[in-house]
Amino acid sequence: MLQEILQNNSPVTFPNLLVGNESADDAAVYDLGNGTSLISTTDFFTPVVNDAFDFGRIASANAISDVYAMGGKPLMALAILGFPTEKISSETAQQILAGARAICAEANIPVAGGHSIDIAEPIFGLAVSGMVENKNLLRNNTAQVGDWLYLTKPLGLGILTSAEKKGLLNEDDYKTAVYWMTQLNKLGEELHNLAGITALTDVTGFGLAGHLVEMCDKKRLSVELYWNNIPILNESKSLAAKGVRPDATSRNWSSFGEQIQFLENVPVMDAFNFLPDPQTSGGLLITVNDEAKNEFEIFLKNKIGETFAKPIGRMIPAQEKTILVKVDL
Repeated sequence: MLQEILQNNSPVTFPNLLVGNESADDAAVYDLGNGTSLISTTDFFTPVVNDAFDFGRIASANAISDVYAMGGKPLMALAILGFPTEKISSETAQQILAGARAICAEANIPVAGGHSIDIAEPIFGLAVSGMVENKNLLRNNTAQVGDWLYLTKPLGLGILTSAEKKGLLNEDDYKTAVYWMTQLNKLGEELHNLAGITALTDVTGFGLAGHLVEMCDKKRLSVELYWNNIPILNESKSLAAKGVRPDATSRNWSSFGEQIQFLENVPVMDAFNFLPDPQTSGGLLITVNDEAKNEFEIFLKNKIGETFAKPIGRMIPAQEKTILVKVDL
């Protein structure tokens, strides 16, 4: 549906626009002509948790991530706030903004202004500007055959937030969800210091499988996924076994499930629960060429731990299906 909405029968070409919406990338990028480019992005949504301060933090981390997912450095943010004045107090809105400022402070950027509106249901997010040297710009569709694939946060956040909305999440699991959703993807800004990084994106509403479909560009590439290497939150597994999942899981699966093939003894029901699970402020998906693999894994191990220093997949020549799920490497 989104692809249909974005259809443009008479596209206008702007020579300095390096990245638009033609590749479903994470942000727009405009060449300033001096070897650097402006990154511009926006993201907002309805509450995924009940706590206003946490909601502001999560929505802000999610929006800022799109700059990191282009290999860029965030510069400033504008707040986008919609809330029903007859239902929600000004104090609640203040707490949302306080959460946003807390996360922006971690990213070392100001909330420099914004816009608010009286609306039927609350929404919050940011419009974020960033910068990147042109030589360090990373795209979501530039991986090559043989590249290794890594994920920097565990899956299962969609299941946890769905449980929260249904009142099924205990306090410890809630803290786990908030912890991961408020972790900034600063790693993306540091990747230019490493050789061999070929493509970059982050995992959000389309789930791991959806964003992999975008990365693969099915005319060129497919991907082998190693199920046992994919990090998944333990807290989400028991909830998934009880049938807790977001509505968006089924919508995502109906959009791209036919592009997935299961090999060997992959647990198909588990794969259905987690591959299309929509993530809020999910991890970075990074592809690395074979020559840089060992150095990159050492980098990941030192930065975010051994769990994430194992490849979850490898890019292969285009097959009949885009995603081939195996049990092991």
